[in-house]
Amino acid sequence: MDTSQPAIFVNGALLPMHVRKRVRTVVQIIGSDRVGVTGKSSDDHQITIKGNPPPSLTNFVEVIGIADTDKSIQPEIWTSFGDTFDTSSYNQLCQLANGEYRSLFL
Repeated sequence: MDTSQPAIFVNGALLPMHVRKRVRTVVQIIGSDRVGVTGKSSDDHQITIKGNPPPSLTNFVEVIGIADTDKSIQPEIWTSFGDTFDTSSYNQLCQLANGEYRSLFL
């Protein structure tokens, strides 16, 4: 496993703390336009994933990329996570990964 460039688990509230860093998040796709995909984070914030997504994405996707603003990510990797997803558990994971258990995730 390559650990040279870890991606920090984030939700919408944590994204602003990691601008210009490599992050990973799961969003529910709510729309798309010429700028990119708009998604709802596990804590109900709106995040823009810039660029063109791959075809046939599911309702929930994990995105790994660089946080380029406090509300947007420049994606490197898109992964479909299906049409149902436990956003509450993922949100708790983000809190743990950025809190007292941070050393376990980076």
